[in-house]
Amino acid sequence: MPDTVPPSSPAPSRRLDHPPRVVVTRHLMPTVEARLGELFDARCNSGDEPMSRDELVAAMRECDVLVPTVTDRIDAEMLAEAGDRLGLIANFGAGTDHIDLKAAAKRRILVTNTPGVFTEDTADLTMAGIIGVPRRVREGVELIRSGQWTGWTPTALLGRKLAGKVLGIVGMGRIGQAVAHRARAFGLEIAYHNRKPLPEAVERMFGARYVETLDGLVQEADILTLHCPASESTRGMIDARRIGMMKEGASLINTARGDLVDQEALIDALESGHLAGAGLDVYPDEPHVDERLIRHPNVMTLPHIGSATREGREESGHRVIANIRVWADGHRPPDQVLTGLA
Repeated sequence: MPDTVPPSSPAPSRRLDHPPRVVVTRHLMPTVEARLGELFDARCNSGDEPMSRDELVAAMRECDVLVPTVTDRIDAEMLAEAGDRLGLIANFGAGTDHIDLKAAAKRRILVTNTPGVFTEDTADLTMAGIIGVPRRVREGVELIRSGQWTGWTPTALLGRKLAGKVLGIVGMGRIGQAVAHRARAFGLEIAYHNRKPLPEAVERMFGARYVETLDGLVQEADILTLHCPASESTRGMIDARRIGMMKEGASLINTARGDLVDQEALIDALESGHLAGAGLDVYPDEPHVDERLIRHPNVMTLPHIGSATREGREESGHRVIANIRVWADGHRPPDQVLTGLA
């Protein structure tokens, strides 16, 4: 998840003497859109159809503020065509891997996000996979719905118990820690890999231990769950080699980004039986979901709903509004994203 401390080369503040024109790329919660309309010259996407590349460029040419979402890819070429009016990209959501932050900084365009809003929601959905995949919940639901269930037997749909198993958490930021907090109550042993260890007091609080290498964590996890952003260094990090290192019968949970996993290698491991199952809320080519994942009896395929709660979506929208208001007043928005440029 990107940092939100001010960058070392900040874009200039712009105190506007008029309500900023704001273009919102997707349909947001009604209360959020109503407030946007009250405060700004807001153009909302009531049809909720994703904007094309050309439509995004046209929007950036005519607005002071663009409010995109994770489905909107904004690259350097698009920003180069944006013109001089655009001063703020107020992203709806925490992840910013769909925005070229360095290109935005070079154009002196501020970028904000809404960090922490969806932490609890995403952790809750992650737990659904952590519990549901080892206990073969999808298979049980399908058995009932197909009318093929003939009653209880001692050996039907045997899964794996959670207590005493190792939950490997890749990325121990806000969401990873929220997952650890929940998982501990189920008797799971918490191991994690991060860029650096957490403070000892935090580790004690979660009953977590640090594993220095990702390879080491992959090898000992009974359930591996991913909670890191997509970047050049993390793209494809769970590749064929690492999937091959996982325990026989282990499970993989991904509610972070689809690009973190080599999907072909994952499907091969599922079809061979090397992995018992997977819980997936994200995919490398959304909204396309590979038919082999859909057909697999123990893969929970969810439609990117980790943040899909009324409360979270409203809070995120109001955080976007707060960032716009502070920026339009000529001050630094509270959730400005670090660009990394000197």
